[in-house]
Formats: sequence, structure tokens, C-alpha cells
Amino acid sequence: MSIKRRLTLIILSTVILTCFLAFSKGYRESMSQAELLLDNELQTIAHVLIEQPIHSDKPVLRSDLTRLLFQIWQDNNLLSASKSLAELAQKPSLNGFSVENLAGQRMRVFRLTMQTKQVLVAEPLSKRYALSETMILSAMTPLLWSVPLLAVLISLFVKQGLRPLTRLSTLLKTRQANDFTAINWQVSEYEIKPVISRLNDLFKRVESAYLRERFFASDAAHELRTPLSSLKINVHNLRAQGDGCLELDAMAQGIDKLSNIVEQMLILGRTYPEQWQAQFSPISVLEVSQQVVAQLYERLDAKQHMISIEGDDYVINGDQFTLATLFSNLLSNAIKYTPSGGNIVIRLNNQQGAYGWQIDDSGPGIDDAHKARIFNRFYRVGGDKHPSGEQGAGLGMAIVEHIVTIYDASISLADSELGGLQVRVEFMQGAESE
Repeated sequence: MSIKRRLTLIILSTVILTCFLAFSKGYRESMSQAELLLDNELQTIAHVLIEQPIHSDKPVLRSDLTRLLFQIWQDNNLLSASKSLAELAQKPSLNGFSVENLAGQRMRVFRLTMQTKQVLVAEPLSKRYALSETMILSAMTPLLWSVPLLAVLISLFVKQGLRPLTRLSTLLKTRQANDFTAINWQVSEYEIKPVISRLNDLFKRVESAYLRERFFASDAAHELRTPLSSLKINVHNLRAQGDGCLELDAMAQGIDKLSNIVEQMLILGRTYPEQWQAQFSPISVLEVSQQVVAQLYERLDAKQHMISIEGDDYVINGDQFTLATLFSNLLSNAIKYTPSGGNIVIRLNNQQGAYGWQIDDSGPGIDDAHKARIFNRFYRVGGDKHPSGEQGAGLGMAIVEHIVTIYDASISLADSELGGLQVRVEFMQGAESE
């Protein structure tokens, strides 16, 4: 839930709760005030009635005063009464107020005695409740109707108050991943100032670490190329002059391994999304796959591997170098860890807009515990003591993950039906023409 919505709900809930408490308090106060006023009215009527002279041999029954219920007695004789109270016999009672059941209703009763005369004035309690409810509803209804308006106003005010934070969020969302420039934004809000200050400090630190990490490996690898080339030439010359020295053979293998590491480090330093996506163009995945197989055919033939490419061709927006590097590293790993005479299958498929490139091998596969770490730099399953005896630097799958990021693709590892490892790359968007 957004901060704006949460604040709006909290403030609106507080307003509604306050209105409810005010409604309850107002209802009780209205009931108390109404009771006081109506009791005074009963007293006034009782004093007026007791002063009225009545000369009649028979009780005078009044039906025209529907809102006034009364009895007037003198010397225990009924002089006048409301028609509904005509049959009610006088009950000895003290003067003052009481609540009684009269004529089938719950009533507020006031009795007044003056010399030999006694007056009873009654009023239904339901009348009092109705009057109090009418008063409180009249007072609170406008407030209840104003709640939707309050909700709109609260939402607008919260939105206005959070505008600097929303602007900062939009600014960060649209910023490029490699943009580490400081946020040049002068704000007056004290809550936002330290956030921007800390973000600018963080951008500066991240940029420094980013540049160190990005250029160190590529610069070091580039500087190593020349001496490695010189060593290769010298070892080659020495081997050509000699009768086959084991030490020279071991040195040659070590130089080849070091050269491979240097090349991998250079590729890793070049595989950044912002460098490649701008130059993407439609490219045939089948053609790139066939080229990679042709480049590595000597290694396939040396281990007597059976390789096949299955599925239909499709076109994606990509780059020849990065795509070839991706497929080459995955195929190279399959060749490296698949025993001699094994099988390797490359499958291309296009289902509902998902463009898949998959490679299966009949090698030993990888345990689930190692699959999560296989993309770490310089990590190898089993280290240098892998049962296959193959040499490696542990950079191939790190490069694969970088290239997958360039294409906004996804990569997954699973057990293959051939018995080894299955690696699947999903390209989520292809070119228009396939």
C-alpha cells in the first residue's frame, strides 16, 4: 500500500472515529438538555392547571389536547382529565417527578399538590426520545454528509504534502543504471534534504566502486596480453629446438590457461548492457548457433560427441558478438564436462512470444546445492579437483549471466533428460520479422 493511501485512510479513520465519539457525546448531552427542558414544561403546565377554576358536577374530559395528558383532582374527586386518563384512578403519591406506566405507555409524570387540589401531568417517554434524536440528527447529519468531501480534501492535501517524495521517486525510477551524477535539486522540506544528501553521497561511493570494478579487470587483462604473447612465442621456439621437454609442455599448458583467463576477463569487462543494447539488430539465432558449433567442432570431434540442433529458427534483436559468446560459453561447458562419446542437444523453440534456446548434455550434471553459486565469478563445481579433470577459471557462467542481463532474458538450470545438465535461456522479445 502506498504512503499516500495509508495516510489518507489513517486521517479519514481518525475523522470518522472523532465524529462518532462526538455523535455519542452529543446524543447524551441532547437527551439531558431535552429532559431538563421538558420537565420544566411539565412543571409550568401543572402550575397553570392547578390555578384554573373548574365548576362542574361531572368530570370534564378533554380529547382535543392530544399532546397534553393530565388529571385534576380536588378532595379525591376528579374534576377534569384527558380522555385517555379518564379511567385512571388517583394514586397516592408524593409530589415531583416519576416514571410510570399510564394508559399503556411509559410516561414521565409530574404531580403537584396545593391545599386540597392535586394535578397530574404526564408525557410519553417516546416523545422525549424522538425529540432528542431529531435534534442530534439535525446537528450531525451535515457533518456525516461532509465525510466524503473530507476524504477528497484529505487525499489532495496528503498528495500535495508527499509531492517532493513522489518527485524524488520518479526521478530515481527514470534514472539510468550507470548514471551516478548527484541529484541537483534544491528543496525546502527538512524531511527530504537529508535523504537527497545521503543519496548523493551513496551515488558517489557506488560510482567509485563501479569504476574500480569495471576497469581494473579489463586494464589488468589488457596489460597481461603482451607478456603472455611473448611467453607463448618463447615457449614455442624452445619446444621447436628441443626434443620434447615435459616442463615446456606444462609451461605451455599453463600459459594457455592464463591466456584463456585473460580473454574471459576482457569479455567480462565489456559485457555491460548500456554498451550493447543501442546497437542491437535482427539476428538469426539458428545461424549464430551453427557458427558456434562450427568454431568448437574440433573439440567436439576430439571427444567423439554427438551434437544436434533441433527446432525452428527465429529472429531476435541482438548483437553477433554477445550472442555468440553466450552460446559458445554454454556449449563449451557442455563439451568440457560431457564424457567422450556423449550426446549434446541444442533446442530452439518459440512458444507464445517466448523465444527459448536450450542445451542438454549427457554429462554428470550439477547438484542443486551448486546451481545457485554457479554464476559467481571464479567459482567452479569441485574447484580444480573436478572429476572431469578439465581446467577452467570459473568465469564462463558469470559472463553468461551478464549477457543474459543485456538481453533482459532469463536463464534456468535443470536436470536434463539426457542425464546431465539442462540450461535454458528465455528471450522475452524477438524481432518483428522472423
